[in-house]
Amino acid sequence: MENGYVKTSMENGIATVTFFHPQSNSLPGDILRTLAKEIENAGNNPDAKVIILKSDGEKAFCAGASFDELISIKNIEEGLRFFSGFAQVINAMRKAPKFVIARVQGKAVGGGVGLASAADYTFANENAAIKLSELAVGIGPFVVGPAVERKMGTSAFCQLTIDASEWHSAAFAKEKGLYAQIFANNEAMDAAIKSLAEKLATSSPEAMSMLKKIMWEGTETWDTLLIERAKMSGTLVLSDFTKKFIASFKKK
Repeated sequence: MENGYVKTSMENGIATVTFFHPQSNSLPGDILRTLAKEIENAGNNPDAKVIILKSDGEKAFCAGASFDELISIKNIEEGLRFFSGFAQVINAMRKAPKFVIARVQGKAVGGGVGLASAADYTFANENAAIKLSELAVGIGPFVVGPAVERKMGTSAFCQLTIDASEWHSAAFAKEKGLYAQIFANNEAMDAAIKSLAEKLATSSPEAMSMLKKIMWEGTETWDTLLIERAKMSGTLVLSDFTKKFIASFKKK
């Protein structure tokens, strides 16, 4: 993948899936599809007892959809294929028979909030503000919406969706249930992640798998629901409003 990557490492039963893109860890389609596959593989790997999802770099956790790719979409089929990538990642996290721990070291936008929401347990630092900016772009958080609403509640989801241009603090995200814990620095956060992951790696795989199924009860329709939502985004991204917004943004 040009100017980006996804990689997985394994140590003592802990599978760490890491993604990176030089544009604030934005997510083009190839990274999305590879990320979904790596999470699925880790879930099916009997040597992996727990999965950590993280991005490289010290700044943004994830800037969401790649604007370069959004502006290149020419038809509904291409739009559906791109936004289906977010559906694939969320569903891979949801269906993995292991707990997924997310490490959010910086700001999360749009799809990045979706990744943090789809994790079973999310750690963050105090700089990890969040924003669902999709409405400002002319689309909406259709694909990530079910995961965000499930984790944070309808009220918080509506606040984030409607006030699409404003950042909400890590403290807000913790108060609403997105972040389980927040830390003053990455060193303290990483120590806490390591401690929890090591405990889970020695816990009963069968018990954790059963718990995971119970925790995600009621989401069985997401395989089709999120693809339907992807089509909504894939249609709206073709609008003049969205094309003009992205072109204006890229000139800044």
